[in-house]
Amino acid sequence: MKKVNLLIAACMVVLLSGLFAFQPASHFTDDFLKQLGISKTDADQKIAGSFLWGSLDQQGVRNARNIAVGNRAAVASSLLTYVKKYVASPDFIKEYNEMREKEKPELFVPQTPEDMQKEMIANGKKGVADMEASLKKADPSMKPMFEKMLADLKKQQVANEDPNNKQIAAYKKNYPQFQKDAETGNQRLLKEWEAKYPVNHMLFVKTRLQQFLDETKDIDFNAELIEKNGVKYFVNKNYESKGKRWKMAFRAGKPVIETARKFTEQWMNEIK
Repeated sequence: MKKVNLLIAACMVVLLSGLFAFQPASHFTDDFLKQLGISKTDADQKIAGSFLWGSLDQQGVRNARNIAVGNRAAVASSLLTYVKKYVASPDFIKEYNEMREKEKPELFVPQTPEDMQKEMIANGKKGVADMEASLKKADPSMKPMFEKMLADLKKQQVANEDPNNKQIAAYKKNYPQFQKDAETGNQRLLKEWEAKYPVNHMLFVKTRLQQFLDETKDIDFNAELIEKNGVKYFVNKNYESKGKRWKMAFRAGKPVIETARKFTEQWMNEIK
């Protein structure tokens, strides 16, 4: 298990996907940000990226390791208080709505029989024109082949332009069913999209909070470690296969995670 900055790992787990040590807006000063080596703009971007996209961004927090070990649970609580306020802000809501719209599925609209025949005619004309151009440039020995191909294309074009074209007639007969199937599929896609990206952005946030609770419910903070060549590994081999966030939670420590879980559970109860 590779060494990582403990506070960064703690804050990433606390904020579900990659956030860092901030304080509540009431005492969120430039001096504090300078101590961490991060700007408020970068802090907010990390929050948005974490909640919206689940990103794990460890860049930009240069001085977090300098915060004393005994203060980490308090920092976690302050961090979450700040995040709770930020995700209710107009800036976050705007980013959420932009993401939601970007993720909206493209609905399928079956081509009408009329448009299908127009496309067939247009493609046929182009095919004929291209073949005529190739025939003019063809070697004399190859011209008979090109002339045959051109004749076939012209014959097909006559069929394309026939008002009673059999292919179009068959498509037209089945078109109502195609429309019905498309509508059913589109409604399913929209329903899935709305469930994943609800209009109320806080319901989306709630899924991220639940993700954090799920990923930190079984951390063995008493797990033994062994060091080899400057790298720490779990004595219990099963723990080495645990996910990245599980290991971050372990590094964060029990006080931080218990503080975060209690805060998160209370916050989730407030989201309706």
